[in-house]
Amino acid sequence: MSHATSYRQGLQRDAARILKVIADSPDLATTRTRLASYATEQQAAATVSADDVPFERQAISRDCARVFQQIVNERSDRLAGFSVVQVLHDLAHGVPRPDMEAGFYAEMRHILRGLEGRSGVFPDARPLDRLRNATGRVAARARSDALDRIAHSADHGMDRYPDGLQPEMVRARRARRAHILEVLGGTRTDWNNWRWQVRHVVRDPDLLCKLVRLSPDEETAVRQARAVGWPFGITPYYLSLMSATPGTLDDLAVRAQVLPRIEDIPAMLERSDDRRETLDFMREGDTSPVDLVTRRYPGIVILKPFNTCPQICVYCQRNWEIEDAMAPGAFASWEAIDHAIDWIGAHQAIHEVLVTGGDVLALSDRALARILEGLARIDHVDVIRIGTRVPVTVPMRVTPALATMLGRLRKPGRREVCIVTHVEHASEITPDFVRSIERLRRQGLSVFNQFVFQFFVSRRFEPAKLRMILRRCGVEPYYSFVPKGKDETRAYRVPIARLLQEQKEEVRLLPGLRRTDEVVFNVPGLGKNNLRAFQHRDLISIRPDGSRVYEFHPWEKMVAPADTWVGDDVPIFEYLERLATIGENPRDYASIWYYY
Repeated sequence: MSHATSYRQGLQRDAARILKVIADSPDLATTRTRLASYATEQQAAATVSADDVPFERQAISRDCARVFQQIVNERSDRLAGFSVVQVLHDLAHGVPRPDMEAGFYAEMRHILRGLEGRSGVFPDARPLDRLRNATGRVAARARSDALDRIAHSADHGMDRYPDGLQPEMVRARRARRAHILEVLGGTRTDWNNWRWQVRHVVRDPDLLCKLVRLSPDEETAVRQARAVGWPFGITPYYLSLMSATPGTLDDLAVRAQVLPRIEDIPAMLERSDDRRETLDFMREGDTSPVDLVTRRYPGIVILKPFNTCPQICVYCQRNWEIEDAMAPGAFASWEAIDHAIDWIGAHQAIHEVLVTGGDVLALSDRALARILEGLARIDHVDVIRIGTRVPVTVPMRVTPALATMLGRLRKPGRREVCIVTHVEHASEITPDFVRSIERLRRQGLSVFNQFVFQFFVSRRFEPAKLRMILRRCGVEPYYSFVPKGKDETRAYRVPIARLLQEQKEEVRLLPGLRRTDEVVFNVPGLGKNNLRAFQHRDLISIRPDGSRVYEFHPWEKMVAPADTWVGDDVPIFEYLERLATIGENPRDYASIWYYY
C-alpha cells in the first residue's frame, strides 16, 4: 500500500460523517453549500455545548471552521487554481484521485478532526488544571508550582542546544583555529585582523576541504554551485565554528548557513544563467525608484551601496544581485551613492534609512563614514540603521575605531544609530561576538537581531535558546522571518504554522524582554506581513502535495488600495518527515496542524 493510499484511507475514516453529508450531492455547487453548512453547524455545536466541551477544543473547532469555510469558498478555487471541494466531492462519490499525495490527506484529516472536536492535541491532565476551583494563596501557590513545571520543561528543551560560550566549545574552536592558521600560513595577530580575514575568505572547494572535513554531499554541492558561479564564501573565523567532523546537530545549524544543500542544487543549476531575472523574490526591481534605493513603506528606505559580504548566506534574500563574497566591483560609484542620498534628501517623508546590501561594515571606515555622514546631514532622517552580519562572520571587524565612528553619529534626542545583526543559532554566539557587541553598546548604539526561521534552526526550543543568550549579550530580538519562497533554497523553508506554534508554545514561556521579536512573512513587492494577526492572511486552499495556499493582505489595505498576493507554503507533512530524519519526534510537534 502506498503512503498516499494509507493516508487517503485514514481521511475517509475520519471524514466519514462529512463525506456522508455530500455523498448524494448532484453537483459541485450543492457539495460546496453542504460543506459550508456542515462547518457552521460543527462550530455552533461546540459553542452551544460549552459546559461539556473544553475551551481548547472549542477554539480549535472555531479556527478549523473558519479555515474550512474559506477553503470551500468558490473565490478560493479561482485564486488558487485548484478545488478542494472537487476532491472531497470525488472522494464521496468514489472517483479515484491519483494526483493527491499523502500531505493533502494528512492536512484535510486534521482540519476535519479539529472541526469535529477530535483533534486529540490536548491531554486530559494539564499543569494548570488544579487552579480551576482554587482561590487566594492556595491558588497562587498551585499556580506557582505549575509554572515551575512549565519553566523546567522549557529549560530542559533549551539545554539540548550548546552555545558558543561554553568552555568546551571555546576550547574545541581554539584548536580548529590553530589548524586553519597552519594551513593558511597565518598568525594569531593575523587572525584578529579583520582585513586578513577578508583577504582569506575561502571560495575554493579544494582549499575548503583542507580546512574542514566535508561530507560527500557537502563537497559535491559546493563544487557544483561553484562550477556555475553561485555566490559562495566563508571567513576563516566562521570555519572555526564548524566541528572537525560533520554530523552533530549544532554543527548542522552552522554549516547550513554557508554550505549549499545537495537537494537544492538542481534548482540552482536551472537558475544559474538568469539569476537577476528569476530570483528577485521580493520584487525589489519594482520598488526601486532610483539606483541603490528600495522603498516599500512610507517612512523608511533601504540604501544598498555595497552588494557583497565577507560571507554569503545560502538562503540570502539578494542572491539575485550578489555575485560573490567580496566580489570586485560590488561597491557602487560615488556618483550613484551621492545621487541616492540626494534623492533621500529630497523626500521629507523619509525618516529612517537602512544601510545594507551586502554588508556595509565590510567597507573601510573612511568609505562607510562618508556614506553615513551624508545621510546624517539630511535633517529629516532621524534614524540610521545598519544591517550587518559581521559580528557573526568576522567579529574582529568591529574595532574600537569603527565603534567610535558610529557612536559619533548619534545625537541623543536628534538622531539615533542602530545596528541590526543576524544571528541564527546559539552556537554562533562566541566570546568574539560578545566583545564586538560590547564595543558597539559602549558607544550608546542599540543592537537588534533579525532571525531567519529556517529548517536547520527550527527544532523545539532551538530559537528560544538563541533569544535567551542574545539578551544576555545586549542584543534585542527584533524580527523572525519566514524564509523566502524560493525554489533554489527550498531545503530551508519552514511552514508558517511552525513559526506560529513556536511563538505560542515556546517563546511565550520566556521572560518578557527575550520575546520581543515580531514574526513576519515578506510579501513580494508589498513588504512585511504580520503573522500574529490572522486578519492579515487567509488560508484559501490545500494543494495536492499538502501545501497550504495563503492569500496575504497588504499592510496598507486600510490606508490605500492595494492588491493581495497568493502564495504556497511548504507542506507540514513534508516538514515533519524531515524533522524525523534529524532525530526529532514528529509527535512533539503535533499541534502544528492547528496553527493557521
